[in-house]
Amino acid sequence: MTKIVTLTVVLLLSFLMNTAIAQDILPVRGFCIGAPRSSEVKEFVKFINQELAPRKVNVLILRIDFNYRFKSYPELQDSAALTNEQVKELVEACHQNQIRIIPQINLLGHQSWASKVTNLLRVYPQFDETPNVKMPEKYNWPNTDGLYCKSYCPLHPDLHQIVFGLVDEICEVFEADAFHAGMDEVFYIGEDQCPRCSGKDKGELFAGEVNLIRNHLALKNRQLWIWGDRLLDGKTTGIGMWEASMNNTHKAIDLIYKDIMICDWHYERPDQTPVYFAYKGFRVITCPWRKPEIAKQQAEDMNRYRTSVPPEIKERFQGMMQTVWSGAGSFMDEFYGRKTDLKAGLNTQSNCFRALFGTTEK
Repeated sequence: MTKIVTLTVVLLLSFLMNTAIAQDILPVRGFCIGAPRSSEVKEFVKFINQELAPRKVNVLILRIDFNYRFKSYPELQDSAALTNEQVKELVEACHQNQIRIIPQINLLGHQSWASKVTNLLRVYPQFDETPNVKMPEKYNWPNTDGLYCKSYCPLHPDLHQIVFGLVDEICEVFEADAFHAGMDEVFYIGEDQCPRCSGKDKGELFAGEVNLIRNHLALKNRQLWIWGDRLLDGKTTGIGMWEASMNNTHKAIDLIYKDIMICDWHYERPDQTPVYFAYKGFRVITCPWRKPEIAKQQAEDMNRYRTSVPPEIKERFQGMMQTVWSGAGSFMDEFYGRKTDLKAGLNTQSNCFRALFGTTEK
């Protein structure tokens, strides 16, 4: 058994070395992950120093949401959230390694998960776009309510004072010149039963919220980053409801500021949508997840785009970003071999990361 495991590791490393992409010409070599818990900060700092930096990763997006001890709205923080001192450890590690660190709080959508409402709507239920949709004891998809994740109402008059308080505080503590607002997989927007949004164009509502966030950040010279799926027409392209929009928010692409960075995620196929974003005037980053072969093709495509377009378009193709949809602790367990998903085979987040940015193992 030991020999079989050893052989498997050797073959795996060989595979990863052969699929790693040289991307020194790409402006962005990014990594996006859930922020570490308090007990994981020390190991994650080590991961930054020993794994991200040697691979020349130069952008780190940390999904914070409510994993910080907010002073502005302490009622919204998670229990055992990160302290100011722990955040500064992460910031210092990134600064030492010339890594741009960008915090994320999910705005608009993703205000619930499975059968639980997350902190904003739990504490301030009046911001719920769909208060008529009750959270199930046991979540299943599909369901009769079309519930994936709840959204907040972008037109509620009291919402943005709180949201922008959180955004400003998290950007300050991270010393960030950019903020990632999420904005992906928004299924609830402009609902007929909402007294403020009913009858309004969903694309205009989405664009209005994006521009409002962008303008707020611009007051302090910060850049807005968002996921790109809601700006793609899922019907016309055939991409569908997850990686594109089926509720007409895609029209917002012609209504939002062009200085917004688009993080274009596609996990099952290397769809050519970066070209669409670039020719619409946006800077765009391609984001894989757990399939090394898909990441390899996407990286090759990104390099090809940059060498085959007019100079005016080239710099809009900004690069690649590995996305990790687990917390930092779970990813490090997988990456360092402490836990293994045998059913996944080669299609894991850590293998995709190694395929995209190379391996430092000897």
